[in-house]
Amino acid sequence: MGKERGQERVLNSRPTVRLGYEFFRRDVLEVAPALLGKRLVRRYDDGRTETFLITETEAYRGEEDLACHASRGKTPRTATMYLPGGVLYIYLIYGMYWMMNIVTGKEEDPQAVLIRGIEGFDGPGKLTRRLGIDKSFNGEDLTTSPRIWLEDAGLTLPYTTTPRIGVDYAGETWKNMPWRYVAYLPDNQ
Repeated sequence: MGKERGQERVLNSRPTVRLGYEFFRRDVLEVAPALLGKRLVRRYDDGRTETFLITETEAYRGEEDLACHASRGKTPRTATMYLPGGVLYIYLIYGMYWMMNIVTGKEEDPQAVLIRGIEGFDGPGKLTRRLGIDKSFNGEDLTTSPRIWLEDAGLTLPYTTTPRIGVDYAGETWKNMPWRYVAYLPDNQ
């Protein structure tokens, strides 16, 4: 708890700017690492607002990427991925976990970043449960939404890359792409 509080104090002392379309409408391999250290802001129906530091992301890059949902083309499920960057792509896995992805790039070029971790919560299913994310967020515009958005507080975190998790079905080449980005958090103790 002490570490989280310390980091929150540092983050709250910096002015923030809500991310706009220009941030999201770039290639996923630029956006995925750039999301590390950004603030995910969630405003709930009761008016309460919480802010979390993004600590882990994973990139999925278009129809050629066999680990990407769009590898089989545009379907009702993947249609959101074909929108211009800056919206959420939400889908259910194992019948129980909502996955939160941020669409990037240009319209009709399906790319998305899976948010795998936020400070205090690792694992994409845990974080969506914690944030109350469900299917109703699919297609939500992060630049205008009153209930979820991203902010830049001027924090740049060092990170490492690894192969993506849980995509063995995509074959050796695609499962070994180093498109998972994991931040090293500052020690504020």
